[in-house]
Order: sequence, then C-alpha cells, then structure tokens
Amino acid sequence: MPQLANAKHERFAQEIAKGKTQSEAYVLAGYKPSVANASTLRTNQKVGARIAEIQGRAAVRAEMTVADIIKELEEARQAALQADTPQSGAAVTASMGKAKLLGLVVDKSEQTHTVHEWLSTAN
Repeated sequence: MPQLANAKHERFAQEIAKGKTQSEAYVLAGYKPSVANASTLRTNQKVGARIAEIQGRAAVRAEMTVADIIKELEEARQAALQADTPQSGAAVTASMGKAKLLGLVVDKSEQTHTVHEWLSTAN
C-alpha cells in the first residue's frame, strides 16, 4: 500500500506506528486535540491498514537485522575458536555481542552531571 493521499492521515499513521497514543498522533499530524476524532481516525480502514503495513515492515526489518547480526557473530566466534592459534578474546567478544543483541547483557548507562549539579548534591 502506498502512502496515504491525505498527508495528515499519513502522518497520523506513522506516529501511531512509532508508538504514539492516538491523541498524540492526532495532534502531531496537525489536528486540534480531540480524543473522539483521534479515535475515529484510528478506526478508518485505510489508516488502519497503513499502520499495520508500517509496523509489519519495521518488525521484519528489525527481526532480519538482529538475526543476521547474530549469525555473523556466531560465524566470527567459531572462526576465532577454530583458528590455527585460537583467539579466545575474539570469541568472547563475539559471544558478548550476541548476548547484548538478545538483551541478556545491558551496558551501564552513562551518567553525566555538570559541576554545578554535583556541587548542589554534595552539600
């Protein structure tokens, strides 16, 4: 299905597909806030089909990307272990990459504070 002819409807569909609420998407599409009208637009057959299409494409793209990267990392891990001189560090790095992609390992989040913020909390 091509983009919707109505630009506001297309923007609404894209925002819904990104995870916005109906009301948020309605306003972002350029309409005045209206829960009832947002709900009505969401039930529009063409808009609903467009949302499903956008979400479906994103899901396929994400799934293929993760699966492909995991496959490549596994191939690299196997190659590192089967080398004439096994490269255990490379194998561990590949295993950690797979674990991160699968959500099994989460990097520490970086916390940044200004000196002023630090001094304010230190007192």
